Amino acid sequence: MSKYTLHINGNIKTVSVASDTPLLWVLRDHLNLVGTKYDCGIGQCGACTVYIDGEPTQACQTPISTLGNRKVTTIEGLDPKGEHPLQKAWQELDVPQCGYCQTGQIMTAAALLKKTPKPSDADIDKALAGNLCRCGTYLRIRKGIHLAAEIATKESA
Repeated sequence: MSKYTLHINGNIKTVSVASDTPLLWVLRDHLNLVGTKYDCGIGQCGACTVYIDGEPTQACQTPISTLGNRKVTTIEGLDPKGEHPLQKAWQELDVPQCGYCQTGQIMTAAALLKKTPKPSDADIDKALAGNLCRCGTYLRIRKGIHLAAEIATKESA
């Protein structure tokens, strides 16, 4: 076991784990940040999406030893009060069905909105192509992203 000091959601956390432990398990099992979900375990579904230095990354494929001083943001750190435009839109439109994939969807969508504040359907489909929804709520997800873009525009005005 090695000791790692991590920058998670603006806080410093220290864990003792094996160097090859995926970030996903450190978040869930050692830091009790369970918003990041496990689904496929091979980086194909997007349920475990977090930000590492602002970039969407699959936590299940990120060994803890590769983080160094990089900053990690989970769904819990996106907006601690749950007032990110995407979180508001998701609630207003009741986007999730089972909800399992939604944290990964929201994290990926937030990165999209940061780069493309008013995305087209094609922009959304391309950005979220790596995020699977077994319930098939893709149309509601897309509608939620468009609403979040509107909310963000109004909040910044």
